[in-house]
Amino acid sequence: MTDNNRTYADIRLIVLDIDGTLLNSQLELSERNERALRAALEAGVQISLATGKTASAGAKLVERLGLSSPNIYLQGTAIFEADGSIRYQQTLDPAVARQVITYIEDRGFELIAYSGTRMMVPRVNQEVIDGIMRYHEPMPEVVGPIQNLLDNIALNKLMIVGPGPREIKALRWQLQAQLDGRCRLMQAGIPEMVEVLPPGASKGAALRIMLRNMGINPANVMAMGDAENDIEMLQVAGLGVAVGNASEALKAAADEVVAPNDDDGVAEAIERFVLKRSLEEPKPEVAPQAVETAAENEEQP
Repeated sequence: MTDNNRTYADIRLIVLDIDGTLLNSQLELSERNERALRAALEAGVQISLATGKTASAGAKLVERLGLSSPNIYLQGTAIFEADGSIRYQQTLDPAVARQVITYIEDRGFELIAYSGTRMMVPRVNQEVIDGIMRYHEPMPEVVGPIQNLLDNIALNKLMIVGPGPREIKALRWQLQAQLDGRCRLMQAGIPEMVEVLPPGASKGAALRIMLRNMGINPANVMAMGDAENDIEMLQVAGLGVAVGNASEALKAAADEVVAPNDDDGVAEAIERFVLKRSLEEPKPEVAPQAVETAAENEEQP
C-alpha cells in the first residue's frame, strides 16, 4: 500500500524480478527502464536480478547492463555470481522428487527438472519447449525418465506444466496434502504451471543470504516484483515495490505501487526512490514571443 508521506533509507541495492516486472509484455527491456538502470549504476547503486528462471536466461541482461553483483535464480534455490559461478544452492530431497514425478507422470502433466545450469525434460513436447524458450530460456536437454537421474543429480526444483489453470490448481492441493511440508509449491504468475521447491526456498530467503555476504543492510534495498513468488523478497527489502500489473496479494505486501511493466514501472521506481529525480526528457519551452506571434496569427481573418 502506497504511503505518500513515508520516507526510506538510501538505496544501495535494487533487486528485480524479470518477467512481468523488468521486461514488458513483449519480454523486452524498454529504453526508459534501461536508461534508469544505467543511471542507478552510474550513481553507485548495485543491481541484482531475482527470477525463477535459469542463470542462462538472465545472462544476456547481466551482460547487456554490465551487472557485477550476484543474482538469484531458480526461485531462490540458487545464487550465481555475475560470472556464472554458483555461490549458493538448495536442492530437493530425492525421495520427494521421486514421489512428485511418480504421481504426475500418468495424469497428463509435463515435467521440467532444473539442476544448476541444466534444464531437463523426459521427452519432447514441442508446445512446452516453445513456451519455455519464449522466456529466453535455452533449449532443454531431453534425458528420458527424470527419476532415473535422481541418484546422481541433485535437483533445485521441478516445474509441472498442466493443460489449464483448473488442473494445476487441483494438482497443487493434492500434492500439498501428500507432501505436507516436505517441499514448497509455488506459482510464478503463469496459471498453467506450478513449481516444486525445497522447504523454505524463496527469493526472500536467498536475498537474506545474499545480503549477509554482500554486507548490505536490508533497509538499503529496493525489491520489485509482480507475483506470488516475489512476496517474501519484498518483505525482506526495506522498500518493497509492486508494479501496477502485480497480483493483489503482492500489492498488499508492497510498500509502494508504481506503473505497470508495460508503462516502465521499474524506471518510475528508480527515479522516485533511488535517484529522486526524473530522467524524462524535458519538453522544450516555447518562447513568449513565439506564443504571442502564434496568438496574433490566429486572430487575423
